[in-house]
Amino acid sequence: MAPLPTAAAAVRCHPHILRRGLLPASSPLLPFASRVASSTPLRAQPLRFSLSPVPKSISSSSASHIPVRYLFTGIVEEVGRVRRIGPPPTPTGGGGGSGGDAPGVDLEVETKNLLAGTQLGDSIAVDGTCLTVAAIDTAASTLTFGVAPETLRCTSLGERVAGDDVNLERALTPASRMGGHFVQGHVDGTGEIAAFRPEGDSIWVTVRAPPEILSLLVPKGFVAVDGTSLTVVNVNEEEGWFDFMLVRYTQDNVVLPRKKVGDKVNLEADILGKYVVKLLAGRLEATSKANS
Repeated sequence: MAPLPTAAAAVRCHPHILRRGLLPASSPLLPFASRVASSTPLRAQPLRFSLSPVPKSISSSSASHIPVRYLFTGIVEEVGRVRRIGPPPTPTGGGGGSGGDAPGVDLEVETKNLLAGTQLGDSIAVDGTCLTVAAIDTAASTLTFGVAPETLRCTSLGERVAGDDVNLERALTPASRMGGHFVQGHVDGTGEIAAFRPEGDSIWVTVRAPPEILSLLVPKGFVAVDGTSLTVVNVNEEEGWFDFMLVRYTQDNVVLPRKKVGDKVNLEADILGKYVVKLLAGRLEATSKANS
């Protein structure tokens, strides 16, 4: 594709938030429609880490438990809708409040298909962010998640409002089919939609991203965008962008085509690339020390 107009990308390394207004107003972009704007729910007790016993064959006195790890595929199960996002309800009897200048929020999401089989404490990727189910309201068909301040800073969830659509995917089970790639739900940072361009019944999408994320992307490699497993087509580290294509089916079943230029997206690079970078960095450092 033709290179995008050069823009001065102002990237703040933490929490990887790109500033708005990077593209000239005259850039030819594909217009999209703007976003669409009582029983007692079951609420979880304070969250605890789930632990699973180590099989006896490998257990030892120093390690009798290992943490359960959650994994996703990037294959969106359903597009849910934000019912409410805001401060958690005040505990009955007063008191409460975690203090601090940046409290977390409750994210209540309406879903049609994910209530069945979902339990308190389960992990669900919401726009690619692994969150824990804290409350279930079957009458209202909603799941509620607690979103920590750090998550709000490092993802796009802090910009969601009531009526917004979000991608939903439950964590894998031993019987699940692996249709996408290994997605942890640990967002590396946010990118910004730079352009849409149609080709046939598919759409090219270009995303500006921080250099620390772009360095982990390779053509024909994987990336999770708002929790959707996608194949990278081009990576331009000098100009600060990468692109991919959305086929017709994907357009109909994820949130991304409903967004507009300038909107933020959550990005997670392939975990395999992160391990390779770390291993090579360690090898180079060892070699450098040996030669010094």
